[in-house]
Amino acid sequence: MSVAGSDILVIGGGIAGASAAAAMASDGARVCVLEAEPRPDYHSSGRSAAIYIQNFGNAAIRGLTAASHAFFAAPPAGFAAQPLASPRGVLTVASASQLAAFQAVLDAASGMQRIACADALAMVPVLRADWLAAAALEPGALDIDVHAMHLGYQRQLKAAGGRLLCDAPVQELARHKGLWTAQTPQGRFSAPIVVNAAGAWADDIARLAGVAPLGLEPRRRTAIIIDMPPDVDATAWPMVFDAAGEFYFKPESGKLLLSPADATLARPGDVQPEELDVAIAVDRLEQAVNLTVERVTHSWAGLRTFAPDGALVLGWDAQAAGFFWVAGQGGYGFQTAPMAARAAADLLAGKGLPSALLEHGVTEHALAPTRFAAQGAG
Repeated sequence: MSVAGSDILVIGGGIAGASAAAAMASDGARVCVLEAEPRPDYHSSGRSAAIYIQNFGNAAIRGLTAASHAFFAAPPAGFAAQPLASPRGVLTVASASQLAAFQAVLDAASGMQRIACADALAMVPVLRADWLAAAALEPGALDIDVHAMHLGYQRQLKAAGGRLLCDAPVQELARHKGLWTAQTPQGRFSAPIVVNAAGAWADDIARLAGVAPLGLEPRRRTAIIIDMPPDVDATAWPMVFDAAGEFYFKPESGKLLLSPADATLARPGDVQPEELDVAIAVDRLEQAVNLTVERVTHSWAGLRTFAPDGALVLGWDAQAAGFFWVAGQGGYGFQTAPMAARAAADLLAGKGLPSALLEHGVTEHALAPTRFAAQGAG
């Protein structure tokens, strides 16, 4: 089957591709999304413990996050049947050996308040008083319903006339006479513009198209679910991060979600948790809290893919006509998606960045692939 008639091919149906495609289709473009897996949340998007945290990532990430807040506060009518976000709060804690790291976090943060250790212990009673040396609270952090948000963008895409095709990995990708053509098991699809939103595979898609890769790094992140003692109710706890970035945990459906905050380089693929990372997570938790982990009920891993400077990549390739990047979401894909999608659609249409993003100090250069030497040369 050979299918033309699209203005834009989006490769990748995760949160980056789905949100960008929905924005572009809502602007009137004929958009077709090609997703390699049987469902668009198979890899990173379906394995995210997403939370909206303002003090997360570099300046560009924080600007995208801040500019996305209005979306979570008031999503478009009909976007989802339930709220996309709910109050959670984030508690940053430190042991005596982490006080320098804690001060660095506090110095770089906005909207974060240092609190007394006694107040932190009241919020999360399982923290060990003999371990805890400092604490700070970001009260505006939110839990994100990743499933509802991802489905909302898929509905938005389809309502605007866009298409989402699963089981359609791109096997060949080439430009001829002004059209990019993607060969997939579902057929051949053509459009003058291709959007590379392939997550951990974005550099592989670029190579397939004869485009210079950006040096994106997929990194494995491990998460586990553990049982809580029957007499401990964690429902109202904030999410807890340690200042050194060695672990975090948060309530999850009556249990506790825990991660060792690992960021191990990995090849793109269906990554699985390593036993050592699970053991490290448990050990770090048990040092900081008065809990003994009796059983790990579930464990998984996902890939968080970073650009060399840690910011998202949104913009036209410097060398390949009609090739647009939406990549490098790292662990920030959901919390930045509303503004990242709007920015991608506006940049693709030649409108520049949205004013709401410029007001937060984010420039086109800070997001453009041309900020990397290989893309800017030639």
